[in-house]
Amino acid sequence: MGKLQRGAHIVWDWNGTLLHDIHAVIEATNASFAEIGLESITLERYRELYCVPVPKFYERLMGRLPTEAEWHVMDAVFHKHYWARAEGCGLADGAAELLAGRRAEGRTQSLLSLAPHEHLVPIVRSHGIEEHFVRIDGRMDTSHAGKAERMAAHLAALEGVADAGRTVVIGDAVDDAVAAAHVGARAVLYTGGSHSRGSLAEAGVPVVDSLAEAVEVAERLAA
Repeated sequence: MGKLQRGAHIVWDWNGTLLHDIHAVIEATNASFAEIGLESITLERYRELYCVPVPKFYERLMGRLPTEAEWHVMDAVFHKHYWARAEGCGLADGAAELLAGRRAEGRTQSLLSLAPHEHLVPIVRSHGIEEHFVRIDGRMDTSHAGKAERMAAHLAALEGVADAGRTVVIGDAVDDAVAAAHVGARAVLYTGGSHSRGSLAEAGVPVVDSLAEAVEVAERLAA
């Protein structure tokens, strides 16, 4: 696929990391909760409870795991409301400039998301940043599993471009750190998305408040 470049290969998360969509997420969550009979939730409470796999989040809210049938309804209703709002979301502060700058320097980066692939690629393209990634992978099935196995497949597809030892995952969820550890990579977690700083700190990896800082830390980790 190509020869390895110097410096960190960054695997970016999308929702809550490159895409600043947390307020759309909360609006969609509360709209879906109203449909399925759950009480509305604040941003602070959401960040305290959110986790992957997402049915575990509903378990924390309901006191029990949803049944398979309930989960399919919950998932479908949330995404109906979310995708109606997603196109109005912008990129996180400085994201476009960071991506363009790293590409201009010959650094490599890719995108791995749990968002459905058929939605992910068009919205990335609409922000004019598709060309900055050597690979983009979204969710290709209906599984609600986390990123760990998807990360292994993503990195395998980048053979010759990135290896685990210099790969750093930048995301907004503990699941991003879990996925990185699964393949022997590093992680940096960003506070602009779905988790509180306290819950991110429990992952035992660096936690930062800006994407610029995340990139700086990623480069140090890969050095």
